[in-house]
Amino acid sequence: MSIKKSAKISATENNSEVKTENKEKTGNFFIDVSQSSAKEKITQKEFEKMVLELAKKGLTAEKIGEELRKQKIHPKEFEKKISKILKENSLYISPDLKNAEEKFKAIEKHFEKNKQDKRALNEKSRIFAQIRKIKKYQASQ
Repeated sequence: MSIKKSAKISATENNSEVKTENKEKTGNFFIDVSQSSAKEKITQKEFEKMVLELAKKGLTAEKIGEELRKQKIHPKEFEKKISKILKENSLYISPDLKNAEEKFKAIEKHFEKNKQDKRALNEKSRIFAQIRKIKKYQASQ
């Protein structure tokens, strides 16, 4: 899906004013861009406050960035990265570690119900080793 910008120019006959309309073409639809750019920018402190609120809900730095982009707030417009803000407030969770731990919990739950599942046992030990490696790597940094 390509996005093309076009400007529609119309002149009135009486006093020859020129009006322009900013619209983006997405597929077969035109979206009015002038309304979205009229939103005021937020300050660095407000941005950090929003990041911390989202982190307290349990979101990782990547998910916080996605959520802010949905709200038309782009993190690159601000001085600090989301992960740096979280590290300063000791709320940073490594996404690799979080995903591995969630996978381990799911496999462990499955293995408790299905003791005969040898493939799950192997997967459980593999994921546990992965978690150990991630923790060891993070401790060295």
